[in-house]
Amino acid sequence: MGVKYRKSYKFAAKSAAVITIFSSVLLLVLQHLFFQINVLFTVTFTLLFFAFSFFVLQYRVERFIYRRIQKIYKEVSILDESVLRNQPVTTDMQTLMYEVNKFATDKKVEIESLKVQEEYRREFIGNVAHELKTPLFTVQGYVSTLLDGGVKDKLIRKKYLERADKGIERLIDIVNDLDMITKLETNELKVNIQTFDIIELFQNVFDLLEMKADKKDITLMFDKDHYRSIFVNGDREKINQVVLNLVDNSIKYGKDNGTTEVSIESLTDKKLLIRITDNGYGIEKKHISRLFERFYRTDSSRSRDIGGSGLGLSIVKHIIEAHNEHIYVESKIGVGSEFSFTIEKAVKK
Repeated sequence: MGVKYRKSYKFAAKSAAVITIFSSVLLLVLQHLFFQINVLFTVTFTLLFFAFSFFVLQYRVERFIYRRIQKIYKEVSILDESVLRNQPVTTDMQTLMYEVNKFATDKKVEIESLKVQEEYRREFIGNVAHELKTPLFTVQGYVSTLLDGGVKDKLIRKKYLERADKGIERLIDIVNDLDMITKLETNELKVNIQTFDIIELFQNVFDLLEMKADKKDITLMFDKDHYRSIFVNGDREKINQVVLNLVDNSIKYGKDNGTTEVSIESLTDKKLLIRITDNGYGIEKKHISRLFERFYRTDSSRSRDIGGSGLGLSIVKHIIEAHNEHIYVESKIGVGSEFSFTIEKAVKK
């Protein structure tokens, strides 16, 4: 790389002026003492001496400073690569300090980001291990009991095989959910946009979860009679998964003899807002911002007893965002929770 730098003329000019003034005054004094004062000679000397001083100072000081600045840039390898290659190195201290401070700030942000990512990675791996460990140990325990002689007892054999099967189903659910999230994040899982009836979709989900709701005497209902169809644009299969997850959660964490209510309202000319509201126990405010994180649970022990992979809400968020839509949460302890999301209206033909 050639030696390119912004010249510090101001410093050289001021320094040369001070030296020239001193030298000119000294010359005048010497002329007065030993010779006659020659104005033309003095002016010529002053101009030539100033020019000579200016160029010597400019060259020498810049070379001196440049070598040290270049060393700083080279010691900071990233600055050497990005700055020296793309723009001239400057001997201007203010610009140098700006570059170094910018580098330090960028590195600080990068380090903080890496720390957050490392913490997230550590927490994520720990959560995956914990989620997989519980059903694995359960299955291992039942199989070990059968191998130790329990298989000879028909009642024990059937009961333990059924429990082992449930444990395997939970493992499959976790793996499938992780696979889906990964594909959604990497855009490998494509969204197949089609027009469908959102009322019909909700009614199908209600029918599917009716028995589960009946066990807790929870009523599944619309906020008003929706006999007419409401058509939207989206991936029907994935929106069905969103609705299934949200309604299922409202039942899981709802109070006995409670309600899960769905309302659909027009948000804009092109968007609908789908609300799923329950009168359950509610969610503390401190948990709301993290609800959609993988494996995040507001009450770990209670949530794991209820079941689920801990990935449902994370999948919901990814599916909604894959549609370029938004999901919202509002909750109050002792009152209940409301999950809502936007979806595109189908164009009327």
